[in-house]
Amino acid sequence: MKTNSELRAWCSNASGPLHFVPTMGSLHEGHAQLMHAARSADSASVLVSIFVNPLQFGPGEDFDRYPRSLNADLALAESCGVGAVWVPDVDALYPNGFRNVFRLQVPDALQRHLCGSQRPGHFDGVATVVSRLLALVQPDCLFLGEKDWQQLVILRSMVQSMGLPISVQAVPTVRESDGLAMSSRNRYLSRAERQRAVALPQLLSRMAAESVDAVRTDLGFAGFEVEYVERVDPVSLQPCGLDSAISLLAAAVRCGSTRLIDHVFLMSRKPLVAIDGPAGAGKSTVTRAFAERMGLIYLDTGAMYRSVTWLVQNRGVDPAEAAAIEPLLTDLDVQLCSLPGGEQQVLVNGEDVSKAIRSPDVTGCVSVVAAHRCVRQALTRQQKAMGQQGGLVAEGRDIGTAVFPDADLKVFLTASVAERARRRALDLQQRGFPVPDHQVLEKQIAERDHLDSTRVEAPLVQAEDAMQLVTDGMSIEAVIQALVEQFRMRVAEEAWPTPTG
Repeated sequence: MKTNSELRAWCSNASGPLHFVPTMGSLHEGHAQLMHAARSADSASVLVSIFVNPLQFGPGEDFDRYPRSLNADLALAESCGVGAVWVPDVDALYPNGFRNVFRLQVPDALQRHLCGSQRPGHFDGVATVVSRLLALVQPDCLFLGEKDWQQLVILRSMVQSMGLPISVQAVPTVRESDGLAMSSRNRYLSRAERQRAVALPQLLSRMAAESVDAVRTDLGFAGFEVEYVERVDPVSLQPCGLDSAISLLAAAVRCGSTRLIDHVFLMSRKPLVAIDGPAGAGKSTVTRAFAERMGLIYLDTGAMYRSVTWLVQNRGVDPAEAAAIEPLLTDLDVQLCSLPGGEQQVLVNGEDVSKAIRSPDVTGCVSVVAAHRCVRQALTRQQKAMGQQGGLVAEGRDIGTAVFPDADLKVFLTASVAERARRRALDLQQRGFPVPDHQVLEKQIAERDHLDSTRVEAPLVQAEDAMQLVTDGMSIEAVIQALVEQFRMRVAEEAWPTPTG
């Protein structure tokens, strides 16, 4: 397809969700992986665009000689099973000429470093053309590669800032057998330059623990003209140090006349996710499923506090008396075990209390027990020890503020009191417990919210850097998908691959 009218006709007849892969052509296996990912949903219609965008090329850059191979591109797209390829000309995207088009301006913070500092106006041109493409295509999902991480961050931010109802999915960097990241510009390389180019990913990977200056020096020794080497936060794209749990070490070099970019993700520990929120917001259900989907360990801190509450009641101790509870914590052994199907077994001193800790008696008393300093200190120590190596997702009331303040993703998961009362009634019914009147449940939940948010020890508050997710009207799958998208904005697929099978 070449015209906008052809595009509109095809999109109006497309079945299922519309998945969109924008490219500049000269397609290779990296693009093929994007197309395969877009096709992964059997019911999706997949559209690929090919357009060499003049707005993102600066003076003296390679717009005129950028590789163009339409026939080969169409053959590759067909072999990947896409539904259609749209090849617009400049007039189709910029009816008044590209020099007269209204342009988006990317926030300075997102392009102050990395490629943005070397190519003024480049990302403004990228954002402008992609916004135009999205306006014409109106896809449900946009597929982009992680190879140009800065571009991915900028386009995700653009979609979010403009309130576009589009999911952004990222695909890991695809590399040649010797490790060189695939790029349309690789075909510029002479044989000798191609052999030298492989030193770029090798040096970045080998020197992950080195200083930026050391990496820059060694790239120079390898025969590259270095444009930049920077270690930045993957979300803000601002410089960071070796103490960051997850960071991006990125470089741009010239190999001969060819510009190459690459990066590695540096991780001092596995990812940590903190999910906080009030009672009845559905944290346990979605956190358990999210952890399983992302290959993370599920740490149900709420079950730990319920376990202490059950023990207090079982021993006949007054839940309001901290001095009477403290001796119970000395030899306390709480174990959380994952069972097939995503269920969790909870053992207190070897006794299975998985069902007992969900009783109304425990639910009604857990806020009182959890408010005691001795209880919170004892369980927080256990939780922090469990999270030292990362690789887990924890949910509770103070995970992002007190337990894991350095979590890579913090989410405040909440819902209205009425919605939480509805969910609580359904949960009680399914577990075989009596179901109180709806107004009674709402009152209980509101009282617990007040108690949790006003207690002296670790009150329920949203962490300043937490993302709030209100789940009223959302299915469980929609909430999980929202968590996955937030996670992927911070932790790349290539750094922490999604489990398969």
